[in-house]
Amino acid sequence: MTQDYEVEFVDRGDEEARFLVRGITPAFANGIRRAMIADVPTFSIDTVRVIENTSVMFNEQISLRLGLVPLTTDLDDFEAGDEVTLSLSVDGPGTAYSGDLVSSDGLVEPAEDNVPIIDLKDGQRLEVEADAVLDTGKEHAKHQGGVAVGYRHLQRVEVVGDKGEFADDETNILRGVIEESAAEHAAGDAENGELVATEAFDNDLSQRYPGKEVEVSDVPNAFVFHVETDGSFTTEELVLRAVESLRGRATELKEAVEL
Repeated sequence: MTQDYEVEFVDRGDEEARFLVRGITPAFANGIRRAMIADVPTFSIDTVRVIENTSVMFNEQISLRLGLVPLTTDLDDFEAGDEVTLSLSVDGPGTAYSGDLVSSDGLVEPAEDNVPIIDLKDGQRLEVEADAVLDTGKEHAKHQGGVAVGYRHLQRVEVVGDKGEFADDETNILRGVIEESAAEHAAGDAENGELVATEAFDNDLSQRYPGKEVEVSDVPNAFVFHVETDGSFTTEELVLRAVESLRGRATELKEAVEL
C-alpha cells in the first residue's frame, strides 16, 4: 500500500529551509532527521601533507581547520570512498582563507571562500596538499552536510474566549510554526489554514491574538522540519538524498525478510 504525504514549504533557501510534512509518524520524522545527519555523504579533507609551515600554528591545528572547511559535493559524479586533492600555498603577511584552496576537480571546491584558516606574519609561509574523501556523517561529524537539522510538531492555536477586563496582558511565548485557525481574531491580515512562523509575531501569542485566551495543541502526524546545510549541497538535495537512503534501507529489509 502506498502512503501519500503532503509537503509544504514555510520558507525555502539554498542553504536553509523550513517545510511541513503531513501524514508521517514521529518515528518516521526522526528517521528523516537522522538520515539527513548521518547517511548523506559529503567531501571533507581527511589527509594533509605539510610541505612547508613557518607559521606559529602546529601542523595538527592547521589540519583540523582544513578538515572543517565545507566542500561542494556532487553525488551524481562520485561515490563513497572517492578522493580529490586540494592544495594551499600562501605567503605572509595576510590571512589565508578557504578560497585560497585550489582543487584538482572543479566539482569539489570550498563551499565558502571566506572561512579563515590562518593569519600569516611577514616572512611566514604555508604550503600543503590535502586529500578530501567522500564519506558519511556516521563515520565522522565533519562529513555531516546537515549542520542544523531538527523538527517539531505543527501547532494549532484555538481562541477560547476573551481575557478578563482587568487581566494582565502577559506574554505567551510559542516557538515554531502555527496553522492559522482563528484568523478572525488575529492581528493584521490572516487566513485560516495559513502557515505562520512564530517569528512573524515575535513568538508572542498575545501579540497575534490581543486580548484573547488561547489554547495550543499539536496537529497529529504533522511535523515542521528546519534544515540548514554547510553549503556542500542545497537543502532540497539533502532532503531528497536522505529520503532515498531510507527507501534503500527499507527495500533491503524487505528483501531480507522475503528470503
